[in-house]
Amino acid sequence: MIHDHESTTAAVRSVFIIDSDHKVRLTMTYPMNVGRNFDEILRVINALQMADQKQIATPADWVPGGKVIIPTSITDSQAKDLFPQGWTKLRPYVRTTTL
Repeated sequence: MIHDHESTTAAVRSVFIIDSDHKVRLTMTYPMNVGRNFDEILRVINALQMADQKQIATPADWVPGGKVIIPTSITDSQAKDLFPQGWTKLRPYVRTTTL
C-alpha cells in the first residue's frame, strides 16, 4: 500500500485479515515509522474466531479467558442454552460471561 502523505514510492505496512469465506474482516495500516503489533494481530484473530464460534462480542483489549459480551440480539432464554455457566448483567443491555 502506498500512502501519499508518507511517500510516493515506499509502502506503508498494511495488515488484512481475510476469513475462509474470502471476506475481509479487518484492515490495519501502520505508518512507515511505526512497527506492527503482532500481539494485537493475534488477539484480533482469536477474538474473531471466538465471536464466530460462540456468538459473543469481545470488549476492547480482550484476551482469551477474559470476559466476553453477550449481544443484545440473544434473548435471556437463548443465553441460558448458549451460556449455561451464567452471566453478569451490568446494565439491561450489557451481559458478560466467561467462556
